[in-house]
Amino acid sequence: MKGCIVLPTGAGKTIIALHAILRTNTSTLIIVPTLNLMEQWFESISSMVREKDQIGKLGGGFEEVKSITITTYDSAYLKSSYLGNKFEFLIFDEVHHLGSDKYSLIGEQFISPFRLGLTATIEREDDKHINIFRLIGNIVYKKDFYELSQQKHLARFNLKKIKVSMLPHEISRYNRTIYEYKQLLRESKIYYPLKLEKLIIMSASNVNLRKALLLRNEALDIALNSQAKIKELEKILETHQSEKIIIFTVHTKLAYNISNRFLIPVITNKTKNEERNEILEKFRKSHYRVIVTTKVLDEGTDVPDANMGVILSGTGSKREFIQRLGRLLRPKQETENLANLIEIISSDTSEVFTSSKRNKAIRKVHGG
Repeated sequence: MKGCIVLPTGAGKTIIALHAILRTNTSTLIIVPTLNLMEQWFESISSMVREKDQIGKLGGGFEEVKSITITTYDSAYLKSSYLGNKFEFLIFDEVHHLGSDKYSLIGEQFISPFRLGLTATIEREDDKHINIFRLIGNIVYKKDFYELSQQKHLARFNLKKIKVSMLPHEISRYNRTIYEYKQLLRESKIYYPLKLEKLIIMSASNVNLRKALLLRNEALDIALNSQAKIKELEKILETHQSEKIIIFTVHTKLAYNISNRFLIPVITNKTKNEERNEILEKFRKSHYRVIVTTKVLDEGTDVPDANMGVILSGTGSKREFIQRLGRLLRPKQETENLANLIEIISSDTSEVFTSSKRNKAIRKVHGG
């Protein structure tokens, strides 16, 4: 038994895996990206099996190798030579991680005949998902959120994009900064769009490119923190006071600015586990109606039901967009089973291109 299952967040991938564990009834290693997910899997499996002493955790201070063991990709990578012949069944949660050069070694070191990969988006932008198919097998079952929404397994949803114009002084600052940025690229004989990752690498040995990197970040900061964008968010929060809302941003500084401006609980990579769990529990119980978060909740956290998401900043990644949408699509108990995802972007900035890129990826998934 080998293969990958591709389903949106909230569609029950964990339940499918639990049934596979019970059906195979053999030694099983579950590999997950985060310690938080390791705990979630441990709790889910413990609730379904009688022999709870046969469930172990490996990583985060735990060294329990049991018949069913949950570990992280990092721990599995470090201990693959020791663990490689101990498990017949491998389950890779968020299996897109396995495609990397580092983690693909896990699949190569283990001799396990049974392998199952789980993810919402298996394709990688570096095309290394071919490693996943080689190590786990092809996709054996796939449904996108459009299909599951139509079948009422997930909430129906609306996608809305709101473009706002920056204030005149913001536009002036943005255009001047972008001009200086492009000028430095030209002086370095770079006449094509440069990805951030490549710019960071090249800036290590080029003074002009180090200056260009700072200017790029400054321009992005201007666009993200536009007063028009903040005002639009304020209108949404006032108009939808009965909704449970998650505000998404990839920038920690913006998350804290929003938190301070609107007195909203914030979860970032700086938030301690205990505080994060408390915020999510209060959000689950509707003690908090709105939270703001960075990419830390995109993957590896069981997020309570929300029926509205607001994207203030993001990347062009299809995976990121699908994960954020998935946070809103769990079936709702109310009659109005509808989720809304709103993007607020600054017009005449690079945000327009970034938004179009992720939306194009979503349309491609849907076949539109």
